[in-house]
Amino acid sequence: MSEDLGTRPSWFVGAAYNRTEDQTPRFLAEGIWENGYEDGKYGDLVRSMRPGDKIAIKSSYTRKRDLPFDNRGATVSVMAIKATGTITANPDDGKQVKVDWAPSAPPREWYFYTNRSTIWRVAPGEWMEDGLLAFAFDGRPQDIDRFRNEPFWRERFGDLNGEQRFRWTTFYSAVASRLLDYRNDRRPLVDGIQSISGDLPGLGIYLNDRYPSGERGPLQDICPFTTMGMFNRSMTDANRHLIAGALGKLLGVEEGPPDSFEGIPVLNNQRSWFFSYADKRGADDIDRLWELFAAAAAILDSDQQELRADFVQAYDAAVEVWGASWNLSTGLYWSHPWEFPTLDSNSRAYMTGRLQMRIPVIGPQKPCSGATYLKLVDDLKARFGEDSYPVHSFPELSLASWHYKAPDDAPAEPDLAKPVGTEDEGESAVETVQVPAPMEPYSVDDILRDGSFLDRNEIERLLERLRTRKNLILQGPPGTGKTWMAKRLAFALMGERDEARVRAVQFHPNLSYEDFVRGWRPSGDGKLTLADGVFMEAIRAALSRPEARFVVIIEEINRGNPAQIFGELLTLLEAGKRTPREALELCYPDTDGVRRPVHVPENLFVIGTMNIADRSLALVDLAFRRRFAFVGLEPRLGPAWRQWVTEKGGVEPPLADDIEQRILALNARIAESFGRQFEIGHSYVTPTAKLEPGTTREWFRQVAETEIGPLLEEYWFDAPKSAREAVEKLLHRW
Repeated sequence: MSEDLGTRPSWFVGAAYNRTEDQTPRFLAEGIWENGYEDGKYGDLVRSMRPGDKIAIKSSYTRKRDLPFDNRGATVSVMAIKATGTITANPDDGKQVKVDWAPSAPPREWYFYTNRSTIWRVAPGEWMEDGLLAFAFDGRPQDIDRFRNEPFWRERFGDLNGEQRFRWTTFYSAVASRLLDYRNDRRPLVDGIQSISGDLPGLGIYLNDRYPSGERGPLQDICPFTTMGMFNRSMTDANRHLIAGALGKLLGVEEGPPDSFEGIPVLNNQRSWFFSYADKRGADDIDRLWELFAAAAAILDSDQQELRADFVQAYDAAVEVWGASWNLSTGLYWSHPWEFPTLDSNSRAYMTGRLQMRIPVIGPQKPCSGATYLKLVDDLKARFGEDSYPVHSFPELSLASWHYKAPDDAPAEPDLAKPVGTEDEGESAVETVQVPAPMEPYSVDDILRDGSFLDRNEIERLLERLRTRKNLILQGPPGTGKTWMAKRLAFALMGERDEARVRAVQFHPNLSYEDFVRGWRPSGDGKLTLADGVFMEAIRAALSRPEARFVVIIEEINRGNPAQIFGELLTLLEAGKRTPREALELCYPDTDGVRRPVHVPENLFVIGTMNIADRSLALVDLAFRRRFAFVGLEPRLGPAWRQWVTEKGGVEPPLADDIEQRILALNARIAESFGRQFEIGHSYVTPTAKLEPGTTREWFRQVAETEIGPLLEEYWFDAPKSAREAVEKLLHRW
């Protein structure tokens, strides 16, 4: 990126008025860019543009063909740069800026990282932004391969080592595209569906309507979502494949139907239309659903902001249709699985429980509004690009929610989809669901694949101690992967990756028995009420499922007073006292006032982590130690670490060797001065995300100066000169 871009933002702006009128020729001729909104929209952004800022006229759209890479039939976001320039003056009216333009003839196309807003403010500093700025204003090529392999785009366009997931999305998107052709004339679609229904299992009943006269007969009209629901109901995969194939053939879809439908929400067979029977159906109900279907396709094909408003209006109108409710989001997900999320009950549970997202609803009987839905779309897409985020696309989110099991003690979600005043039980609206997911196995092999620098035998010994003692503490210097290993040991112990059966808590000096086990808490009405803490909740969950293993992970277990925090349950932690016969009464009764004996069940395990280099912490008492197995973790720099940081972390191999030698030399000095428990762990020099090419040196310098340096100052708190010398030696000639 050229230096004159500095740290100031650049501006990517639209040039279309009234949805179709391209103002680019006028802007170039008059040397201006003008905000086309009369209501003050974007006025503040326009006023913040400064003379000297770079500006580009863009046009965003999508395309499937004639791309410079293999898109595997998926839709790609494209942004054409039509002209670039420099802002020369801003009259501060929120409407117009003067620009010295240079047209791009022909327009240059940029892929993946695009924006549909009329004004897109792009600041330098991150690699995607820097790449876009260099492309637009310096004429440099886009590193397409890097974008293809970023988390959000990898599943569709990246270089996959294993089998490509979510292949079903191509067929679903193609069906939706073909259905759009029938928006204004549905008779051929209805007739075609009726003609194939006799040869397909269950479709005759599915397409049977009830007329105002009380008679029953063939459905005379249909919406696109209900059409796709033909093969998205509770039935065998073989039948879904058969019906999907017949519908695809009817519509002229070239892609074949999927063989597997895992993670795709299905309609409940009790009621699988998005609208009511004809005897109760509103005159424009089906039209409303088609309007939403078309509005969704429109905002994906154009960057006009007005189209978002059209979508919101269509969504809010469609949600009033009896039978639509939360199902609307699922229909949108089927139609455009990479662009819209499904908000079926499983996905909502996952988003609120695992992703900690709030989904505001309109009211007790209505789902979220169209504006809220689009806000969720934007918020999730912004997080998908983060390497550490649990999911990176809407199909992955849906699949994760399929596997997700909410905690047993989680409050039940109210049935927000059931309509008011429905007398016919056979016609009650039932929202989309996801059939139970198969177990996602997890073993020692998975720990090794995830990036453990311990060998198989060491991990198996850790698991053996955990199974035998029930309670295990991982202790070691900072940065040795204690927290990382604790969670993976929990999954391997359970034999599957199940977040709902792992509870995590961090001890601190102010944590008490009342917080962790049971105590008085303030309630919403200002009174005090007895409430269970994390550990009692885990005990209750484990008792409810004796066939399954549960794990409580306690971070920094020696930062609190474990004996005080566990109270009488400390005795019951012992492996030999995990029976009802050993049960004890707690200090506080149950919420109903009755004191019931409590025991820690055999299937509840505890993993703690302990930083043995923190001199501000006292050693835990002997009674506590007797109930835990203690295992030390050490810095692991060696072949496994080097392979990981070079292949997964983007560290250049020669520099990885150099970093290893520098850390080993520093640890030798630390061990000589303070003991091995104060050494620097490998986590400090293991990138959490893949580094950009050529940035290893700067990354290591920042780690040394801002992470390792302050730690060394704590070690040599009475000799700051020694700490400075250690950092200088760590970075010598770096």
